[in-house]
Amino acid sequence: MLLKTFRWAFAVTAVGLAAGVLYDGWTALGIVAILSVLEISLSFDNAVINAGILKKMNAFWQKIFLTVGIVIAVFGMRLVFPVVIVAISARLSPWNAVDLALTDKDRYQELVTDAHPSIAAFGGMFLLMIFLDFVFEDREIKWLGWLERPLARLGSVDMLSVCIALIVLLASSLTFGAHAHQHGGTHADKAETVLLAGIAGLITYMVVGGLSGFFEQKLEDEEERESEAEEAAGQAGGRGAPVKLAGRAAFFMFLYLEVLDASFSFDGVIGAFAITNDIVLMALGLGIGAMYVRSLTVYLVRQGTLDDYVYLEHGAHYAIGALSLILLVTIRYQINEIVTGLVGVVLIGASFWSSVRRNRALRTAA
Repeated sequence: MLLKTFRWAFAVTAVGLAAGVLYDGWTALGIVAILSVLEISLSFDNAVINAGILKKMNAFWQKIFLTVGIVIAVFGMRLVFPVVIVAISARLSPWNAVDLALTDKDRYQELVTDAHPSIAAFGGMFLLMIFLDFVFEDREIKWLGWLERPLARLGSVDMLSVCIALIVLLASSLTFGAHAHQHGGTHADKAETVLLAGIAGLITYMVVGGLSGFFEQKLEDEEERESEAEEAAGQAGGRGAPVKLAGRAAFFMFLYLEVLDASFSFDGVIGAFAITNDIVLMALGLGIGAMYVRSLTVYLVRQGTLDDYVYLEHGAHYAIGALSLILLVTIRYQINEIVTGLVGVVLIGASFWSSVRRNRALRTAA
C-alpha cells in the first residue's frame, strides 16, 4: 500500500535529483534535496486538510488530484507563479520575467521580495478564513474543549468569520502603511496593495468554497431522496442524476483543493528564495516536495488515518491559523522559515499524540 501510493513520488524524486545534477552539478543536487524537505515540512498540515476534503471524492477524482492536480501544483505554483508575480509587480511581460529569472537572478529575487506583501495578504486571508470557519463550527469531537466550546457558541453569529478576517486585514494594511511611511514613503501605496490582495483572497475563498459547498449539498440532498425512493419502492433506482451531480460537486471540490494548495505553497515558494534564487532548482525541489504531499494526502485517505486519529484535523486547522497569521506578520517582519515549519509540525504532533491517548482510553474503557 505504501509503495503503491508513493511510487510516483519516488519516481519524481529520482528524476528531479538527476535533473539537478545535470543542470548544475552535485551542489544543485543538495539544493534540490533541501528544498524538497522544506516543502514537505511546511506542507504537512496541507496534506491533512486535503485528506479531509479528498475522502469525499471517488477514486476517479483522487486520481485526477494526483495527476492533473500535481501538474497544476508543480508547474503552476512552483514554476509559473514566481514568474507571474514578478511580471505583475514589475509590470513586465511573462517572457521578460522568465528572461530575468534566468539571466539576472539577484534582480529577480528582489522583485519577488517586493511582491511579498500582496502574496502574503492573499494567502494569509484565504488560510485565515479556513481556520475561522473551522473553529466557529460546533463539532461533536473537540480537541481543546475549553477554547472550542465558546468559539462554537460565537459561531452562531452570522458572518462573524468574515468580519474578523476583514478587521485583521485592515490592521495589517494600516500597519504596513505606517511602516512604509517610516522608511521614506516610497512603498506607501503598498498598504492599498495589501488591502486589495487580502480582499481578493477573501473573495476567492468565498466563491470557491461556496460553489463546492453548494454542489456538495445538492449531491447529499439528491442521494437522500434517491435512498428514500429506493426504500419505498423496494428496488434500485436510477443513478443518472447523482452521478452528474457528483461530477460537478467533485469538480468544485477539486478546484477548492487547488486554490487551497496554492495558498499553502506561498510560504514554500517565498522560503525557497532564502536557499536559492534559481527558478529551475526551485521548481525541481518544491515539485518533489509537492509530489510527496499529494501522495501523503491520498495515503491518509485510503488508510482512514483521519478516522482513527480524530484530533489530527483539529491540529492541522490550528496550524493553518498560525500560518495565516505568520504570513500577515511577514508583511512587515522577517520570520525564519524554520519557525514557520516547526509551528505546524508541533501542533499536528500534539494533536496526533492526543488522538493516541484518546484511543488508548477508549480501549481501556471497553
